Amino acid sequence: MANDSKSLNYVSVALEGTALKPLDYAIPPAFQGKISKGMAVDVPVRGSVRRAYVLDLKAESAFEKVLPIHDIACDGKELIGEELFELAIWMAKYYCCSLGPVLRAMLPAGVRKSVEQKTQLEVRRLKSRDELVAAILLIRPSAPNQALVLEAMLKVRKNIFLSELIEQTGCARSSIDALVTKGFLELKKLAGGLLEEHEYFRSAPKKLGKEQQEALNKILDSLGSYKTHLLYGVTGSGKTEVYLQAIEECLNRGLSALVLVPEIALTTQTYERFRSRFDHKIALLHHRLSDGERSNTWSAIRSGEIRIVLGARSAIFSPMKNLGLIIVDEEHEPSYKQTDDSPSYHARDVAIMRGFFAKAPVILGSATPSLESYFNAQQGKYELSILKARQGSGLMASVELIDMKRAMDRGSSLFSDELISAIKERLILGEQTIIFLNRRGYHTTQLCTSCAHVIECPHCDVSMAFHHNENTLSCHSCGFQSKPSITCPSCKKEAVMRYKGAGTELAERALHAILPEVRTLRLDADTTKHKGSHEKLIHAFRTGKADVLIGTQMVTKGLHFPSVTLVGVLNGDASLSIPDFRASEHVFQLLTQVSGRAGRTFSQGKVIIQTFNPSNPLIKLASQQDYNRFYEEEIETRKLFEYPPYLHIIRLLFTGLDKEKVFQLAVQTWDGLSVDPVYQINPVIPTGHAKVKDKYRFQIILRGPSVYAMNNKIQKTLAQLKIPSGVGLYVDVDPISTFF
Repeated sequence: MANDSKSLNYVSVALEGTALKPLDYAIPPAFQGKISKGMAVDVPVRGSVRRAYVLDLKAESAFEKVLPIHDIACDGKELIGEELFELAIWMAKYYCCSLGPVLRAMLPAGVRKSVEQKTQLEVRRLKSRDELVAAILLIRPSAPNQALVLEAMLKVRKNIFLSELIEQTGCARSSIDALVTKGFLELKKLAGGLLEEHEYFRSAPKKLGKEQQEALNKILDSLGSYKTHLLYGVTGSGKTEVYLQAIEECLNRGLSALVLVPEIALTTQTYERFRSRFDHKIALLHHRLSDGERSNTWSAIRSGEIRIVLGARSAIFSPMKNLGLIIVDEEHEPSYKQTDDSPSYHARDVAIMRGFFAKAPVILGSATPSLESYFNAQQGKYELSILKARQGSGLMASVELIDMKRAMDRGSSLFSDELISAIKERLILGEQTIIFLNRRGYHTTQLCTSCAHVIECPHCDVSMAFHHNENTLSCHSCGFQSKPSITCPSCKKEAVMRYKGAGTELAERALHAILPEVRTLRLDADTTKHKGSHEKLIHAFRTGKADVLIGTQMVTKGLHFPSVTLVGVLNGDASLSIPDFRASEHVFQLLTQVSGRAGRTFSQGKVIIQTFNPSNPLIKLASQQDYNRFYEEEIETRKLFEYPPYLHIIRLLFTGLDKEKVFQLAVQTWDGLSVDPVYQINPVIPTGHAKVKDKYRFQIILRGPSVYAMNNKIQKTLAQLKIPSGVGLYVDVDPISTFF
């Protein structure tokens, strides 16, 4: 894409992160022949210099006065290749935004800011554990901090990041350097983002079953051309093995492979499986990488040094050479959707379009496909492959529904007698249990027993959750914390405040009260704040360091624990009351996915779902893991009420500190959109959480057969309005939720 023509004297650019239309700038003589599409440049804008990206080069400009480019940025590298450039143009049109925000989303911050590549230091033991124990006894009187460091090193498997060791011990770097000088420890440099290649037991490709082989053959037949495959397989049916063998053939043909997973926890588990199969370097991309780490990894991918990329949502923009295969694992997961910034892209849908532009097949894998994906497969738009049976001798888990109304009448509270008995059986057999409760914290609410006032966050329209370990009330929307109330702030009465609702912290404590000998781990947002904490907790559970894993949605997503034979769901119908058209689908997917964690190897697993509504048809279908029946019933409901996949939805979200300003802009927008509509338009209403982080929130919902027709009307309407300062407008195309 280099420019060799001297006659192209102007460029059209998109300013980074803005919704402005493309602007024209002149190419100074010094930069002639050095600029191409996709490059970053610095340009003058109203007295300041802004970062922009070159969209096109042209011989003339339609404007009389055109300012020159200020400078070429990012060392003159072509940041956006032809294929990604085409994808960016499609995203801007489909997600109703300008190219600036799209290009910003595509490029990691470290690349845009030219962040220096980061090097991390890893600490390794050079002596045996016995030698370290002897050294600790010897040096403790004279160098207590060095002894403390060696004690910490006894607890690590092999090595640890220097920053983490300093944080754990509270010792200065000098104590570690002294131990390096004495020959006890070694410091090794690691390029940020590229994992140190530890030794893995090499695994050979497994013999595929008939259904797996048929699915693989369809995928291999499409290598070198675009096609979307939906791999619908029950939990434990061997979808990952199909991925691995498809990637192997892709690599053999000199192509690269891109794999998306929805959670950082899954990224690590999948990495281990991939690393044991392939000798190639594998890049890991997720939101916990620093800017420098992302920059390192991005450069290695762009150079072709790395041919396998594994990551979460934004990894879909990796600048891969010879892209031959894209895999979206657990394609139904809501975390693939960007919901807090423009563009409002869904990584699954972007993956499909990237496959189209790259002429590469795309695999969507799930045990509970999204209704849209399964509908497209039924319509013949996707190639459908079904894996009906679990791999090897694994049997589908048996499911038991427990009516918690009756259980509570018998004296049970959070755990039914049936669930406690089942956990005891697993303890005796040396097997493991997963407990799922989709609420973190200790209690979900503090309220007054006199006037029923609920303590809410002063910055958000949500109740505060109580966290026992910190003795604080915490807002899970903005992070605000305060001490629990003793006096009711509404009626001013004392000693009337009580707690209601259970979270994972209370579940863990309650289980210990019933079974003091049980070893537990908790996997939720509170226990995974630090970098690497996901991996540590999952590794600890997989290696038998705990009997029970208690967690939120994190425990439902594709994790593989061979020793887990029991799954308990504490409140199976909690989300059914949310007034959202996807609520039923999400509950079914959660219950089916978490049930799939049990009995994935030789022993048949058991699932106990505690519910206050055991007769609910959805709960029954989830307990039977009957996706086909669920799909048939739910798709009829969607058709009747004209929801996706029969119509598209666009949600316009208005936010700001001034409630009246926000509401008035929403009303003005509605007035413009309601003139000669080519869609259905709902009235302006507050969102489910009417205030978040001090900003009031209103929304307009549009439904129609064509996204582009709705986008055109939105853009024309907004062009006639003046958006007041302090008011934000976010266009969410194909939203995951129409409530929050």
